[in-house]
Amino acid sequence: MKYLIRLSYLGTGFSGFQVQKGSNARTVQQVLCDASFQLFGCDCLVSGCSRTDSGVHALDYAATIQTNSLTEIPADKLPYALNSKLPDDIVVHFAKIVSDDYSIRKQVEGKEYEYVILNTKFPSALSFDRTLHYGARKLNENLMNQAAQNMVGKHDFMAFMASGSQVEDTVRTIEYCKVTRVGDKIKINVRADGFLYNMVRIIVGTLIEVSEGKISPDEVLDIINSKDRSKAGRTVPPNGLYLKEVILK
Repeated sequence: MKYLIRLSYLGTGFSGFQVQKGSNARTVQQVLCDASFQLFGCDCLVSGCSRTDSGVHALDYAATIQTNSLTEIPADKLPYALNSKLPDDIVVHFAKIVSDDYSIRKQVEGKEYEYVILNTKFPSALSFDRTLHYGARKLNENLMNQAAQNMVGKHDFMAFMASGSQVEDTVRTIEYCKVTRVGDKIKINVRADGFLYNMVRIIVGTLIEVSEGKISPDEVLDIINSKDRSKAGRTVPPNGLYLKEVILK
């Protein structure tokens, strides 16, 4: 039997979603495997919709759990059963039964990420590891949003990909990229059909440098067309990044 589950997790205590070969690092995938073993009494295959980096959070993540156990748990009961075996930093909030040939990766049509910046003079203890604190100056969200619109559309985003990726096709389509201020927080939301390694974190770093006057909004398209990572902004830390929504077929 195979289940599709939707879950959320606080990324602070995890080295990303995917199990890392030769490493004992705590990952979301391994914790889900352990909980599934306790529940079904056998090893289960857990597959995720994508990787997430160490320290990145998820408000909505999709995964499948495949089991050969004779124990059958109704889909509407599975979240309760799994949550009883999971630590507090992972919560399953939906499950349904899918066919054995269902591939979660092939079902993903797009994703939305949100990056949160706390734009205050001093950091907040309650936002530790959940936002990026930026206290150097007040960020200009209007200028940042102006620059963000130049990223919308189908482009080759090689300039916004960190080194170390093995991806050959670096063309992605951004549906929207918007910057808003809510009180002392700046939120950057990016929805696309796919993302490159550290793409959102580099986009955010570039938008910050637009606000700092290091890059003009009109330069963003030139940076994209250059395909040169050195021309884009810095890579911001992962702690302010949230996988907000996974869009499935």
